[in-house]
Amino acid sequence: MNKLPPEHPLPVDPERVTTSEPGADHPVHLVVTDDLRRSRLTVFFRLILAIPHLFWALVWGLAVLFVVIIAWFAALIKGRVPDGMHNFLARYLIYTTRLTGYTNLLANPYPPFHGRPGVSYPIDLHVDPPQPQARWTILLRLLLGIPAMILAYVFQQVLGIIAFISWFVCLFIGRMPKGLRDLGAYCLRYQQQTYGYLMFVTKRYPSLAGPTP
Repeated sequence: MNKLPPEHPLPVDPERVTTSEPGADHPVHLVVTDDLRRSRLTVFFRLILAIPHLFWALVWGLAVLFVVIIAWFAALIKGRVPDGMHNFLARYLIYTTRLTGYTNLLANPYPPFHGRPGVSYPIDLHVDPPQPQARWTILLRLLLGIPAMILAYVFQQVLGIIAFISWFVCLFIGRMPKGLRDLGAYCLRYQQQTYGYLMFVTKRYPSLAGPTP
């Protein structure tokens, strides 16, 4: 009997299809499908183009503050965040992930003004459905989150430095270096996991595990 020839899987461009894991088991994790190409024109005017989003993020953020307070009381009573509140907070996290990715040159397309999941964007966030949470961790969430907040602040500064360097590089070559993109995505991932923890979207502490995307 003739043997069938071995199957050879189609080659996959590692710069196009990547994720930020093995942290994919975390309820809040980054998904990266960026192809590294950048428009020099939009890179040059990136912060100006983002002004409408910055105003919208501020308004949405004020609403999120009130929802987080209500979610805190609800979670203390029920042991979990109600679905509607969870979805509202998750969409804000998704939206700010896309916006931060855009303003820091981790993505090229202009982001949508919503945080609906399932929209294809080069730097995106996956958020799992709500799960039961221990009430004592809900009560002490801010205190427990202090170490993560300090580290998230450090990563925020690193991301700013990456964006500053990348601005010049992208203007020169029209492309984002993969190493800078991956390091920036790693910083962004930790920040969003920290916000997800503080906003009761997840009970899981932000993770440093896993390589860059």
